[in-house]
Amino acid sequence: MASSRPWPFDDDDRPSGSVRPLSQADLQAILAHLTSDDHDELLAGTRADRPVVAVRIRASGGRPGGSAQARWRQLRAAEWVTWIRTLPWRVAATLGIGAAGGVLGSLLAAPWLGLLLGGLAAVAAGWGLRFQPSPDAVAWRRGAVGERRTARLLSQLERHGWAVLHDLALPGSRANLDHLVIGPGGVFVIDSKQYRGRLQLDPSGRLWHGRHPLAATLQAVSFEADQAALVLTDPDVVVVVPVMAVHGTQVPWGKVVVNGVPVVPARRLPSMLRQLPAVLGPERVAGLADQARVRFHAAA
Repeated sequence: MASSRPWPFDDDDRPSGSVRPLSQADLQAILAHLTSDDHDELLAGTRADRPVVAVRIRASGGRPGGSAQARWRQLRAAEWVTWIRTLPWRVAATLGIGAAGGVLGSLLAAPWLGLLLGGLAAVAAGWGLRFQPSPDAVAWRRGAVGERRTARLLSQLERHGWAVLHDLALPGSRANLDHLVIGPGGVFVIDSKQYRGRLQLDPSGRLWHGRHPLAATLQAVSFEADQAALVLTDPDVVVVVPVMAVHGTQVPWGKVVVNGVPVVPARRLPSMLRQLPAVLGPERVAGLADQARVRFHAAA
């Protein structure tokens, strides 16, 4: 069912984790860090019985849209081979249509007009029979573009202590994660969508893209997040939140939660994630990011 509740999440929807106030030892460690010459390190919270330590968060990794781009090239290459095989009859059809146009023009008017009409007919036929990638192939290319756009937006989070990984294959599955985002606000699987047209909610709360229901798409995002949670076996992370980031269209009410999946305009995603209450310290963020790099691998 759809929900009009505000996002970032309410208390019941927040990713869970452990948060504790700063101790005196923590404050001393922070002051020591601020006077340090190493400005590349980020502070990380540790157990309350010892000071925090400085850790370096490797902020990003992976190639955004890599697997979608590879699929686009694979489909386009296969379709090109098929098109080349049919090239002889396409050339013959183009010449035949041009000749027919020339004869018709000569019969109806002057010979010079027949030549002109024949040439125009041949050009039009050749244009219509030119190589064109299929809509399925074009959709993969559009998806790769959307993932790269989302990656550029998410890169804004890196200077705020977030780690962003792209195009990760799920172990034991053909599915892949467009983006895995780990930061103070929790762990998120972001699925990028590049849509044309409008997104609409029907009276029963189902989300549609034009005439196409998005229930299966939202279910796939939830599945990916659940699988990512199984891979990131960490007692402090009991949930990985699925999010669908949308390009090219408006989202009803600006943001909506459908079947437990927040659907948001991609451009608003960085600010929404930054507004979430902190549930993970920098040390946990760094540890989870390193764990993800080991347990996932590039999809392409």
